[in-house]
Amino acid sequence: MSDFTTVASVDDSEAGTGTVIDTGEATIALFNTDGDFYAIGNECTHQGGPLGDGELDDTTVTCPWHGAEFDVTSGDVLAPPADEDEPTYEVRVDGDEVQVDV
Repeated sequence: MSDFTTVASVDDSEAGTGTVIDTGEATIALFNTDGDFYAIGNECTHQGGPLGDGELDDTTVTCPWHGAEFDVTSGDVLAPPADEDEPTYEVRVDGDEVQVDV
């Protein structure tokens, strides 16, 4: 069963950026890639760096602590030092609300 929670407004999330969101059930990194929204785990699988604060280049986020790279669309590791993928969360836009299935 889906449990979508509103986490942001479309207007509050600038394209090409990430945001750290605490839903109460999970801390996620929400990314706006030119109007498409994706959510992955916020803690880098290397040493827990905040991915929502990382630099976003197209659909690749770079961990601000040690430079590991992840694909925000799939959670896949793209570059070390991380060697484990990130969990992903389903995202939908309902009107101007960005909602994540937590």
